[in-house]
Amino acid sequence: MTVEYVDAGEAINHSALSSMAKIAPAVTNDIDYERLLNARSESQNWLTYYGAYDGQRYSLLDQINTGNVSKLSPAWIFQAGQSGQMAATSTYAFEACPLVVDGVMYVTGWDGWFWALDAVTGKELWRYKHAVPFDVSLCCSNVNRGCAVAKGKVFFVTPNAQLLALDATNGDLVWQKTIGDVRAGESASIAPTVIKDTLITGSAGGEFGVRGHIDCWDLETGEQRWRTYTVPKPGEPGSETWPADGEAWQRGGGNHWVTGTYDPELNLYYAGTGNPAPDFDGGVREGDNLYTDSVVAMDVDTGEIKWHYQFTPHDLWDYDSTMEMTLFERDGKKLLGHFDKNGYFFVLDRTNGELQHVTPFVDRIDWGVITRDGKVTPRKYPDKEGEPVHFYPGPAGAKEWTHAAYSQKTELFYVPVADVGATATRRRREFKEGIPYWGAGVQVDIDNMAGSVSAFDTYGEEKWRWRIDYPMAASVLATAGDLVFAGTPTGEFVALDARTGEKLWEFQCGSGHHSSPSTYSVDGKQYVVVPVGWGGWLEGIVPGLLGQGHGSAVIAFALPD
Repeated sequence: MTVEYVDAGEAINHSALSSMAKIAPAVTNDIDYERLLNARSESQNWLTYYGAYDGQRYSLLDQINTGNVSKLSPAWIFQAGQSGQMAATSTYAFEACPLVVDGVMYVTGWDGWFWALDAVTGKELWRYKHAVPFDVSLCCSNVNRGCAVAKGKVFFVTPNAQLLALDATNGDLVWQKTIGDVRAGESASIAPTVIKDTLITGSAGGEFGVRGHIDCWDLETGEQRWRTYTVPKPGEPGSETWPADGEAWQRGGGNHWVTGTYDPELNLYYAGTGNPAPDFDGGVREGDNLYTDSVVAMDVDTGEIKWHYQFTPHDLWDYDSTMEMTLFERDGKKLLGHFDKNGYFFVLDRTNGELQHVTPFVDRIDWGVITRDGKVTPRKYPDKEGEPVHFYPGPAGAKEWTHAAYSQKTELFYVPVADVGATATRRRREFKEGIPYWGAGVQVDIDNMAGSVSAFDTYGEEKWRWRIDYPMAASVLATAGDLVFAGTPTGEFVALDARTGEKLWEFQCGSGHHSSPSTYSVDGKQYVVVPVGWGGWLEGIVPGLLGQGHGSAVIAFALPD
């Protein structure tokens, strides 16, 4: 097999690219709500962030399977961060999930970059660069998690809290809207979701003491349909979980910065929310602090919160609950599965939020105990200035924002596990707009860490575990070929047997993984694609891996012809 290498070049803004603009096929013109509802039935494409509204990250493609995956090799490599002006930012991580529509791939990068690629060759069709100010306040690296496609356009957000609609054929800007206040520390990294004739986005910036919100926008015009704040103001439901006096609720965090899931029959969008602010100082925000560290089930048409479930009441450990809310059915019931940063796997009735059961999915948990019926007993947190506390899991979580997968074929969940602790030392600080609002200094325990891809059934029983020496920090992908694909911090991209966990194949990508692989087919040939390259937040977690390289690339794999 001949591997194509494509270099992204040195252009740094879209105006400079206009003279060299290229054209992509108009494949997104026919992407509408009906096709998105049935996205998994056209598994040759990857039309939404999770592959389908249910968040399962599962594909029906099975050309690549346990019997032939050992022959998998690179089909092409698009080098997105190796030269010129991009080299200066190549330490920024790829955290995206590529979308593919009828042979055209759309992938977002750090610092406002967007590329359209030929999904067969990796050749660039067009690129876009949004000008991001240098002084934008960012908690955890300059990253973007993906895009949405519909009605001839592609949609993505930028670090300086802009929502952009581009013409999918040439990358020209169609409209642009401001979705957050960068002066206050708000930013954006979420992959938008197209539902009906709207887009849903969320905000980031909880570490700067902002008030989280979820927004809905008109697909054609970009006009705002509704905004729902995830921290209630006085008098609203849930406000009793915040101090009655003071302004803690106004800077309470709870941001929605990872894409939610959607049940069209219930017309509910399931949004995960982040930690309360300040992260480690609960003394200024007594109470459970709703709706932080929660799933909120929202009416798509109005933004009304129909029900909620809080995974870590009064969080003192930075345990965001923003990661995927996977929808599945069992025994005729509509359920939701969630692997939380706090180390527990929750299963809820997604019609009303009632807990079905909760079980730990990582070995070391000492921040508190949650019984199977949901009773939370937290560990006492030191209140004295300068007093340290060591805890498991650390603030990166037993599972970071990166996503688990669920196979409809095996009826198992596959979760990337990070088993690493940290020490937090109380540093109480007064709130100042645009300044980090943590409440502690944090040091990651780099001498005693581990990770795995672990398989669980829907009742929380572990079925197998594939172990590595470092915390997993990338999403996994499950396919009908009985395979689970996962990328490691040390650069390996691996295929595991979905039933046993046996490693069947690996490829060294030259840089660590912090993204979400997807799969697609063109002209009957299946590909698996993964963005690689990491930096920022992960460098702080695993500094010993700095030598693994920072080159950012998109790599597609296929079987030999």
